Amino acid sequence: MTPTTTTTTTTATTTPGPANGANAGGGLRHPVPSRPGDDAFVALAAEIGEIAAEHAPDHDRDATFVAEAYEAMRERGYLRLAVPTELGGLGATMRQVCYAQAELARYDGASALAVTMHLYTTLVQCFRRRAGAPDAEGVLKRVAEENLVIATSGGSDWLWPDTVAQPDGNGGWLVSGRKTFCSQSPEANVISTSAVAGEPGEGAEVLHFSVPLAAEGVRLVETWDTMGMRGTASHDLVFENVAVPGERIVGRRPWGELGGPLFAALVHFAPVGAATYLGIAAGARDVAVSEATKKARGTTPLSELSRIHRQVGLMDNKLSVAWWGVMGAIDQIGDSYGPNAATASTVMLAKRHAVLEAIEVVDLAMGVLGGRAYFRTSPLERAFRDVRAGVFHPFTPENTLSYAGRLALGDSGATE
Repeated sequence: MTPTTTTTTTTATTTPGPANGANAGGGLRHPVPSRPGDDAFVALAAEIGEIAAEHAPDHDRDATFVAEAYEAMRERGYLRLAVPTELGGLGATMRQVCYAQAELARYDGASALAVTMHLYTTLVQCFRRRAGAPDAEGVLKRVAEENLVIATSGGSDWLWPDTVAQPDGNGGWLVSGRKTFCSQSPEANVISTSAVAGEPGEGAEVLHFSVPLAAEGVRLVETWDTMGMRGTASHDLVFENVAVPGERIVGRRPWGELGGPLFAALVHFAPVGAATYLGIAAGARDVAVSEATKKARGTTPLSELSRIHRQVGLMDNKLSVAWWGVMGAIDQIGDSYGPNAATASTVMLAKRHAVLEAIEVVDLAMGVLGGRAYFRTSPLERAFRDVRAGVFHPFTPENTLSYAGRLALGDSGATE
């Protein structure tokens, strides 16, 4: 979603905007950098965003993958954004990834959310490398050198995967099952996923591993036909006796419990995911502000009406406070964070607030412009649908509150 608009009497279409500076309608752009270097990769994200925005309406209408955006990401190095510089990446910190993703989402939410799944798993690999995982550096080098794209199936597996892994008799496993919500699956090279050893149920063990999508027995089934985020191509992946060598198992946990691999995923997804949804909302806010300076209610421009002043002020309030929450959560967990219940709760509370505020900001933006925001040609209509996907990622808003409350009351946080 782009920050500036061109309209007719009933429609609004986006045009590319600057990467920094003032909004088209006045005021500072959200989010405002608060530390030197926060916005180091914002201009890069805007370049990709301009390309994504050109094709976003078509991909949204047809539910096709945002291929042009990914081509731009490969060409400009965005896929290696979080890879350390000594391994050939751009070396972005988690904060910098969040600022970049918020900018990209202003132009197109689907492109931003799709690559969120790759970027957060890249951050997980950076964490694993710092923790001494022997395979992590090789993965990061492949991201830098080969533009390796990593998908996940965490939204469908979560605590209770029903995909099964049977011993192959040689120390490895044969995996069979179906994975849903596999964002960017047409572009991905490998998927980070899990399966239960043997039969699902109490006492079973879950194995975490990666599988090349070109492996024998992996099949993509195009099922993604949803209300919003239609360009993410989050199709199903079917595994039929897919061979997983024993050395590819990177984590184990009890079935039905939150273990190290899931905590690591939560800690790195929550801030980047939150930034993406706030970026969608910031783009919607900018469209509303820009259009309010052009449109009139009778003989009075919208920008001169007191109710519009309040709505715009409320949007800015919500965007600012939610962003401060995300950045504050990153600060609170610190640089030496571990994948545990307390850390996960901290970032999940920030994500919950960000997602719910993002939804309200988009609704407010539509209220500013009224009926013309209801047209499919309006970028606000797409933002309205896209931003609502935020409530479905683990943890959901209600589960986040329950989890935080249980921790406060002495629960170990082993389950959701």
